[in-house]
Amino acid sequence: MSAVNFYHLTRTPLEKTLPRLLEKVLAGGMRAVVMCDSDARLEALDAHLWTYDQGSFLPHGRERDGDPADQPIYLTRKEENPNGAGVLVVTDGIEATHLDQFQRCLDLFDGNDEAAVAAARDRWRRLREAGHEVTYWAQNAGGGWERKG
Repeated sequence: MSAVNFYHLTRTPLEKTLPRLLEKVLAGGMRAVVMCDSDARLEALDAHLWTYDQGSFLPHGRERDGDPADQPIYLTRKEENPNGAGVLVVTDGIEATHLDQFQRCLDLFDGNDEAAVAAARDRWRRLREAGHEVTYWAQNAGGGWERKG
């Protein structure tokens, strides 16, 4: 069973949180697949990961770039793992059904959207009942993360 970490974004948006989490994934010697729900989100994240920090970038690719096995971070709308990643990052309320392909899943959701919070609670409950190790991380006043469950 995969470990699933829920990240309740209240102080920083996805665009600020995602790069920091992906930096940690790469620093840990792992690869990631980032799954989003629309072509517009895919385009935005693709551009953002190259430019989010003037002193850094996150090497990544997507289907149109070719050679998915060579990508440390792979962006997609599909349920796939073409780069042999150990970490799946889901955004936009996606409920992935292929968690068995990953060691860990990071579920990032907008904590300022009541519908997104309710949907995340439902995903958390279903995954826990299915036997996954689930944890819940909330942002504190300083923007750091505190484990809540």
